[in-house]
Amino acid sequence: MKRDVIITEVALRDGSHAMRHQFTVDQVKRSVHGLDEANIPYIEVAHGDGLGGSTIQYGQSLTNEFELIEAAVETAKKAKIAVLSLPGIATKQEIKQAAQLGVSMLRVATHVTEADVSLQHLHLGKELGLETVGFLMMSHMADPIKIVEQAKIMEKGGADVVYIVDSAGALLPNQVADRVRALKQEIGVPIGFHAHNNLSLAVANSLAAIQEGAKRIDGSIRCLGAGAGNTQTEVLVSVLDKMGIQTGIDLYKIMDVAEEIIAPILPQPQEITRGSLVLGYAGVYSSFLLHAQKAAERFGVDSRDILIEIGKRKAVGGQEDIILEVAADLKAYSND
Repeated sequence: MKRDVIITEVALRDGSHAMRHQFTVDQVKRSVHGLDEANIPYIEVAHGDGLGGSTIQYGQSLTNEFELIEAAVETAKKAKIAVLSLPGIATKQEIKQAAQLGVSMLRVATHVTEADVSLQHLHLGKELGLETVGFLMMSHMADPIKIVEQAKIMEKGGADVVYIVDSAGALLPNQVADRVRALKQEIGVPIGFHAHNNLSLAVANSLAAIQEGAKRIDGSIRCLGAGAGNTQTEVLVSVLDKMGIQTGIDLYKIMDVAEEIIAPILPQPQEITRGSLVLGYAGVYSSFLLHAQKAAERFGVDSRDILIEIGKRKAVGGQEDIILEVAADLKAYSND
């Protein structure tokens, strides 16, 4: 089967955020069966924050993620199952356990300037015989030269693919093109792109990446992902089909999966809300939104002002404590 672009479906991982990590085994089985029938080549399954993410801090899963992974592996007849690991959250033991269950791909995610912390997980993935992916998150926070430097670390560390990840949905098409073009010139492994739709640019940005040579693109069916969701899989497949770019995915079947299997389990329609829009505008993690809203209420300030200031300070995941400091500062300034 010819595939000009290889799509990885991430709704059963990134969509875990929107589902508040409440996926059931039955939902995963039904989703994987439908995606597999539609010829999706890769399906990512894990907690939204990757292996080991089910905690009070990141949100506890309704179902043990290894039960979900096992169900996905057993259900898929053609598709390969992928998992995500974030060093500092996932442990080597959890990666080994996922491999024993039969996953085929390990995607190792780090902040865009911290590729060096991915090496132990990438090495382990190779030892376990897995296809490995380096996942450079928050890629809007680094220029193309810095991203090339970090991608080379992952490539040298054994990554079979390196992804530019627009975690906050903050990149514009020309910025995506600049980053992919720079990687295409400097690294030897395929390039991937993972978008979020906070500025309603996920499909456009994915096309910009493809036009510059990216061969791996992430999508989330029915836009089921964090923030405003990711590149909507069935929409991207439709657009690429009209462009004559082959994905190997059955267009009618992927439309049916979106409508008949995914839509009924959505807690609410995935749309660009005021909150998700400001996340993309400010360029901050979606996990900051709830904290900002609580701080805004406590200090009597606008949560949008908090998030925009957080973006200016280039806060990264794990620095949610800065939100209270920013809210207090904004309150103090308003009283001057």
